[in-house]
Amino acid sequence: MVSAAALGTCAVLPNPVFALSSSAGTLQVEEMARGLDNPWSVGFLPDGSVLITERDGRLLRLSKGGLAEVAGVGQIAAVGQGGLLDVMVPKDFSESRELYFTFAKRQGNGAGTAVARARLGETAERLDRWDVIFEITPGSSGGRHFGSRMVEGRDGYLYFTVGDRGDRPSSQDLARENGSVLRIARDGGIPSDNPFTQTTGARPAIWSWGHRNPQGAALDLEGNLWVSEHGAKGGDEVNHVRKGANYGWPVISYGRHYSGEKIGIGTEADGMEQPEFYWDPSMAPSGMMIYSGKLWPEWRGSIFVGSLKFDYLARLDGNPLQEVEQFKGRETERVRDVREAPDGSIWVLSAGRGALYRLTP
Repeated sequence: MVSAAALGTCAVLPNPVFALSSSAGTLQVEEMARGLDNPWSVGFLPDGSVLITERDGRLLRLSKGGLAEVAGVGQIAAVGQGGLLDVMVPKDFSESRELYFTFAKRQGNGAGTAVARARLGETAERLDRWDVIFEITPGSSGGRHFGSRMVEGRDGYLYFTVGDRGDRPSSQDLARENGSVLRIARDGGIPSDNPFTQTTGARPAIWSWGHRNPQGAALDLEGNLWVSEHGAKGGDEVNHVRKGANYGWPVISYGRHYSGEKIGIGTEADGMEQPEFYWDPSMAPSGMMIYSGKLWPEWRGSIFVGSLKFDYLARLDGNPLQEVEQFKGRETERVRDVREAPDGSIWVLSAGRGALYRLTP
């Protein structure tokens, strides 16, 4: 076990308990870990332990024995908004011991979003290997808009998000993966039924395009893919992702450029999808989760999205989709990720507090 001193300021606490108000009554909030440095993602292992990524490249494992660093993470380009980003625990982890990560990979003078497959050793102290199985086409510089969330679809393929890398027109260019949701096999191969495999010049991993910077992704209870993505000044979106669909950035948007100038041609265009919901002003959406109803049956099917800008956890529901509730307290400062644990509890990763919290009734 790595000591708290060896981990810098990280420590496991005797679970201080706070409370948040909600439509379903008071929520008990346990502080599970604190002292985290730019935490980005959470994943649950079958043994009850929890993985946490930190953007600078550290992977941590929280267990009953404490918080320990997992060795063996590959080379990470920790630049701007890039670094070690999402971690995804596949359904067959108990047999395969495989984990998947999205991260920023150095590409010449720039960096791009990439996917690595790793195997967690039997003692969970290190990754036995780190294999880069996919990276976007090189050509982007700067430290903005890497995406990047990953989910395992019911079809067994990996779906992950890539931002426009600050190069707005690239989201409308099928010759680049910027500003898209990508779909790959677990070995990094391209499924033959991806929508653009027969389109001359198109990158075959693209599943949907015209996105700005999706940093949240989740499957609904029917297995459909949804993403939450950053707009500019206004126009943060929740989108129901469909095969081959174009979500419009930067041709259409419900926001404006930070200068106040109009974006594109307006809010609608033929052949471009409308968001299921949008925020104006921007709340800076981060991680996303669609709830099973296990502990709160009244929230079954609700979409939860963290806010980095206004420090709250949003609950969205209804048809049409609306933001119906905000959970706000010291524990929701710059929410970076939100996940449902196997027991139905909701876990919130606060980048502002450098802490991980567990919500229960």
